[in-house]
Amino acid sequence: MLFTAFLLGLAAFSIYRVIIQAFYTVKPNERAVLTSLGRAERLDGQLVSDLELTEEERARYRFPRLRVVGPGGPYFKWPWQDVHKVDVATQALDLTWDPTKRQNTIEAVTKDNLTTGVNGQIRFRVSEANLYPFIFGVADPLQHVMGYFIAVLRERIANFSDPKGQRLLASADASEAQGDVVGPDLSEGVSINDLRKNLPLLNEYMEQQCLTTGHRYGIELEAALITQIDPPPEVDRALSAINSTRNQVAADISTARADAEQQITMSKRAVDIAMNKAQAEVAPLKELAETLVHIKAQGGDAALRAYVRNMRIPLLRRARRIVQTTGTAS
Repeated sequence: MLFTAFLLGLAAFSIYRVIIQAFYTVKPNERAVLTSLGRAERLDGQLVSDLELTEEERARYRFPRLRVVGPGGPYFKWPWQDVHKVDVATQALDLTWDPTKRQNTIEAVTKDNLTTGVNGQIRFRVSEANLYPFIFGVADPLQHVMGYFIAVLRERIANFSDPKGQRLLASADASEAQGDVVGPDLSEGVSINDLRKNLPLLNEYMEQQCLTTGHRYGIELEAALITQIDPPPEVDRALSAINSTRNQVAADISTARADAEQQITMSKRAVDIAMNKAQAEVAPLKELAETLVHIKAQGGDAALRAYVRNMRIPLLRRARRIVQTTGTAS
C-alpha cells in the first residue's frame, strides 16, 4: 500500500510537472525568457551595444542578447526550464518611491546651501532589447535605477545655474569693464528661483543623462517630470518677500523710465517748436537781405538809397517821436 501510494504520488507529480506546467502563455504587455538549468537562452553570442557609453563603460556592461518569447501561446517548455516573464508596458512612478523607507519628498541641496524638497514622476519601461541586466543583472533593478536617477538629480540641483542669468551677468561684467552703468535687473538670482523658472530645462537634462540606463540596467527612461521644488516654509516666506520687493523695484524702474522717456520726448518737441519759430523769424530777414543785394547789384548805391528811403516812409508815419543827429539832415 505504501509503495502503491508512492507510485501514485510520483505519477501525479510527473503529470503536473511535465504536462500541466509544461505549457505557458505570454500576455500582450509581457515578454518571456527561458532558462535551461538556470542559463538563459542566448542569440549566438551577440552582445548589446550602445554608442552613448564610453569605452570603459562598454567593457563593464557587456550583456548578451537573449531569445525573447513574444506574446501568445500556449508555449511548451521542458521540466528543467524556467520562464521569466517581464512587463514591458510603460509605467509611471513617483520620485519618492523607495521600498526600504517611507518619504514624502526628496531632499536636495542647492548651490547656495538651501535644502529643498523635490517631487515629481518618471515614466519608464523595460528594455525589450536588453532583458539580461533587468532579470539577472541586479536583485532590484527598479530600485537601482531610482537611486541612480535621484543621485543625478541631486548633483544637477547642487550645480544648477540659470543660463539666461549667466549671460546677463557676463554682459554686466563687460559693461562694468567698459565703464557703463548696469541696471539692477542684472543681479544674480537665487538658486531656488532659477530652478523653478527652468523646470523644463532640468527635466530635459535628466532625460539626457538617463539615456544609458537601458543598456546598464535594462530600464529605459521615457520622460522625467519634476513638478515641484519647495524650500523650507520660513525660507519660502523670505523668498516671497524678496520677490515682491524685486517686482516692486522693477515696476518703479519701469515707471521712472517711462517718465524719463516722456520728458525727453516733450523736450525734443519743445526744441523743434523753438527752432521752427526762430527759422520763421529769420526767414524774412534773409529774404530782405537777398532783396537788398539784388537791388544793389542791379541799380547800384543810388537805387539802394532810394529803396531804403521809400521803406522809411511807412515807418515815419507810424513813429511818434523822431530823434535826428547832427550831420544826417541830407
